[in-house]
Amino acid sequence: MIVYVYDGTFDGFLTVVFQVYESKRDPQQIVSNALRQINLFSNGCEVFTDDQKSQRVWAGLHKKISPIACKMLAVVFMSGVPSIEMLLFRYIQKAFESVISIENNFGDPVVMDISRLFKKVSRETERVRMFVRFQKMVDGTYFASFDPLYNVLPLAVSHFEKRFADQAWIIYDVGRKYGFYYDLKEVAEVRFEQSLIHPSTGKLDSSALAIDEKIFSQLWKQYFDNMAIKERINPVLHKKLLPKRYWKFLTEKGA
Repeated sequence: MIVYVYDGTFDGFLTVVFQVYESKRDPQQIVSNALRQINLFSNGCEVFTDDQKSQRVWAGLHKKISPIACKMLAVVFMSGVPSIEMLLFRYIQKAFESVISIENNFGDPVVMDISRLFKKVSRETERVRMFVRFQKMVDGTYFASFDPLYNVLPLAVSHFEKRFADQAWIIYDVGRKYGFYYDLKEVAEVRFEQSLIHPSTGKLDSSALAIDEKIFSQLWKQYFDNMAIKERINPVLHKKLLPKRYWKFLTEKGA
């Protein structure tokens, strides 16, 4: 049993692919260092990220599938679902072995699984863009928390960098315990004390909020309630378009 261990990055994964083909030793598992669980009977192989090797694999993929399909693989990698590396490896393996592009061969279960997961990750990314609600902190920075199904903040952060370029902000993934901070110049990854975030609402502790934040939050909730046409409320459709798991992060859904 060969287990390839890498650093958890996409370039690291592509380096693993290069290593597999170079060594001609197919993996039974590909795992990141954070999830490393190699048992006593496993033949572990640690692979260190090599940009030149990863670029060679990436360039090779662009010769076998379209740029759109390549982007799809990068997005699917961000899903973080169990064994995603092996699913991607099987896709890449099929792509290299086929004389024609496999990207539209939806009769292949691997191609279909990748396509379905891409749609799910893309949908979750769009939900982050739509449903994020900012709170003003005492230092003037705007904070928003979220708990997406997939690791999509890196995919969504450029939207906020463009949309809110005139204000400092933090968007935080409470489940994965990291986020991104924009200081009006650049975006950087951040991690901080989880106790500042209320576990049931996903919102910041009141001690970290600006004095006028509660007033603005209440005004927004009143505006939302007053704009709603009660005769046209459809709870079933509402929950379908806005799943309940997002509600605790929305100001208009707060108490």
